[in-house]
Amino acid sequence: MTTSTLTAKNKTNPWYREPWPWLLMAGPFIVIVAGIVTAWLAVSTSDGLVTDDYYKKGLAVAETLARSQRAEALGIVAGVSLSRERMRVRLSASQAFDFPPALNVMLSHPTRAGLDRRLVLKREGDVYVGEMLLPASGHWLVLIEDEAKTWRLMGSMMLPAANETMIGGGESAKP
Repeated sequence: MTTSTLTAKNKTNPWYREPWPWLLMAGPFIVIVAGIVTAWLAVSTSDGLVTDDYYKKGLAVAETLARSQRAEALGIVAGVSLSRERMRVRLSASQAFDFPPALNVMLSHPTRAGLDRRLVLKREGDVYVGEMLLPASGHWLVLIEDEAKTWRLMGSMMLPAANETMIGGGESAKP
């Protein structure tokens, strides 16, 4: 054997030309990139379930409960129905009740605040009607109140719903 063949066999490449160091560094590098992306997402997106004015909302609990109790005392029941582009609410009451000219309605998704919708329904005869695109299917919370905010009804409904959903009335509400 010649010396040139022996030196060719013993010749090694520099470390950066070998695949193993790069393969070993890839794992920690991927973890660092994933950590940076996670931190960026945490800082740049809002937490929809956390409110900034929690103290004020806590103070308003008694007022909110009183409005719900007023609706229960009046025996107010709402029949809510949604079509593709329209929402209808039919109100009834077991006691003397002045039906308001308009209703404020809020559809809330329990976990995704970005999907919440507010609308004002105008009275047309014995029902309240408003334009609204049908929200995503699933469980929704429905809040109905008069414009003066003297009473309120709160319930839940599953969408899409083929029939009218009854909200309010306590035990006397019929499904």
